[in-house]
Amino acid sequence: MKEQTVPQLRRRLGRADLRAVPEARRALRELLRHWGGPGQSEVAELLTSELVTNALVHTEEGAVLTATVGPRALRVEVRDFVGHGPRPRPRTPREESTNGRGLVLVESLADDWGVRPCEVGKSVWFELGAEAEAEAEAEAEAA
Repeated sequence: MKEQTVPQLRRRLGRADLRAVPEARRALRELLRHWGGPGQSEVAELLTSELVTNALVHTEEGAVLTATVGPRALRVEVRDFVGHGPRPRPRTPREESTNGRGLVLVESLADDWGVRPCEVGKSVWFELGAEAEAEAEAEAEAA
């Protein structure tokens, strides 16, 4: 039986290097070329941008981005290496503020998301299901 490889992206993100945000989006777009239904990869890019930006802005260390395309879902994790500070959570942004919406977007657009403590730091993750991909394949086969 042949073992199937799981498409994965893994990037080290430099400390406070916000140029990593568009680079992460491009790399994720390449990984997801043949995944998901209409608009799904764009949602994944948006949510990944939010997690990467949060990790680089709110921590004093670098981070690691990992995206894994599984048979039923895409899982994206951004792990930082800061051992202190509050656990990330969605917050209601003030009307006049242009920031503070990242985890609200993640919470509302992802199929699932969470924060996992690590030995040093934490990992913030989200998942998007591949149901739209399966529906598109079924429609293509029926045509």
